Amino acid sequence: MDQQSSKHTIAALVENKPGVLNRVASLFRRRNFNVDSLTVGRTYKSHISRMTLVVDAKRTDARKMISNLFKLINVIDVKLVSSEPHVSRDLALVKVRSDDADSRNGLTLLCERFPARIVDIGPHYAIAEITAQEDVVEGFIEEVAKIGIVELVRTGVVAMGRGTRILDTEYEPAIPVAANGSAHQVY
Repeated sequence: MDQQSSKHTIAALVENKPGVLNRVASLFRRRNFNVDSLTVGRTYKSHISRMTLVVDAKRTDARKMISNLFKLINVIDVKLVSSEPHVSRDLALVKVRSDDADSRNGLTLLCERFPARIVDIGPHYAIAEITAQEDVVEGFIEEVAKIGIVELVRTGVVAMGRGTRILDTEYEPAIPVAANGSAHQVY
């Protein structure tokens, strides 16, 4: 089984409010769900955020996770993205030893083989950036480890359905949200 089919990718639209991430994380803890990756970011609508979760298909029932997410008050919509054609990406910044010609040349060759680029280079260390499917990022990290990883940071997976598969909502909050994120109260 390849890596993509061994994982479920779930996208959830949630209200962009304090405490929502804590509620979702508490749900995972209570239900004993293990999450491989969790990313959260604003959408083009300031009152809505989008969460992308990646879970191990062997250890977690995606339908059960989705039904539990729907029970949370601030969750607007949830979709199993990995069950249909989609695009997914992971971003990693990798700081690598680059204190000799071999390490610099090795990193340059790896960046040519993978969708990666060197974004910073100094006398002792270089930082490479890669944005690709999770398995490609994993492959790059395995190869660059041979040179000598000093530090690594990853964003986690984000995913979106291809073509007409759109996860969006007409949801509007009961109390209008200002552009700066604060709620306007009517007195």
